[in-house]
Amino acid sequence: DAGSKTFDVSCACSHLFCWNCGEEAHRPVDCGTVRKWIMKNSSEAENVNYILAFTKPCPKCRRPIEKNMGCSHMSCMAPCYYQFCWLCLKDWSNHGTCNRYNGDPEEERREKAKKYMMRYSHYFERWATNQKSMKKAAADMENVQSNQLEILGRIQILPETQLSFLTEAWQQIVECRRVLAWTYAYGYYLPDQDPAKRNLFEYLQGQAESGLERLHDCAEKELRPFLKDQHSENEFIDFRKRLSVLTTVTRNYFENLVTALENGLSDVKSLNSSSVSKKPRRESAMNPAEAAADAADVVAGAQIFTTHTKASFSERPWICPYCTYRNNGSATSCAMCARRGTWACDHCTFANTRTATTCFMCLEPRQP
Repeated sequence: DAGSKTFDVSCACSHLFCWNCGEEAHRPVDCGTVRKWIMKNSSEAENVNYILAFTKPCPKCRRPIEKNMGCSHMSCMAPCYYQFCWLCLKDWSNHGTCNRYNGDPEEERREKAKKYMMRYSHYFERWATNQKSMKKAAADMENVQSNQLEILGRIQILPETQLSFLTEAWQQIVECRRVLAWTYAYGYYLPDQDPAKRNLFEYLQGQAESGLERLHDCAEKELRPFLKDQHSENEFIDFRKRLSVLTTVTRNYFENLVTALENGLSDVKSLNSSSVSKKPRRESAMNPAEAAADAADVVAGAQIFTTHTKASFSERPWICPYCTYRNNGSATSCAMCARRGTWACDHCTFANTRTATTCFMCLEPRQP
């Protein structure tokens, strides 16, 4: 579409890909980052980095040796058989202790490579795991559509038109797994020199990932009993309600995450300016970017729902979770940063409206 920020398109076979670069759909990461990430994952340089980080050359024949035992006594392979100390690389037969520090440039370079490799492995492993989970979820969705809907409709005596919420849940799971995978590529290239942005990124990513795991668990495990035997109508209604709510909440989490990343985590600036402000700011004075961020609740990573209220909660002073300002109990938004108040459920961590008495997600009562 004209003016659209995304190039993701869907083929008639349901395959999603980027129209601009031809790779798989990769929101919220741009095409340049995708190219760098794919090249990095297939680069021989990563093998070199692994060898540098986790092996040492035999002092005699220079063959790389990997330490796979706890002892520091190393023996080179045939035909060398040289025995040496892993820590100082000295001949083991003349070895005493090696607790004295020597500023060895090679050892420092090895430690630097090890840290680099461990950081890369962290992001690559999670990217690859979510890619694999996405493919598994796509296969599960196909099984739901071709097999389980018919079984469920027959057992629960329901037409398939009333079971579309299952397909919607699995479509959301597949899409969220794809997005979550690419957020790890985003995180790898996010500069460490900006800790505020990294903290916001990891918070939003963590909220979205937790929501996705709850949705995936519900769609995968809580459905199984209904496929085996008939349950009461109320039990099935409760399951449908929970899965539908989880689908909506997870969608909101990921929409907030994608919006924040595609905007370069610009909300960090508005949050910083809010925390140092000395005067209360009215909503009407907010610029469009701040208003959009407020409406989306990007930092909280939660969609605000309307629920029942009690005077006891409304009258309590409350601390703003964004800027820590202490507000009067009657205030519905923070007098300092103009954001709405929320409370985190002790059971599922869902962010509820400040005046809600029960959690919208798990229906547990709010703790005093």
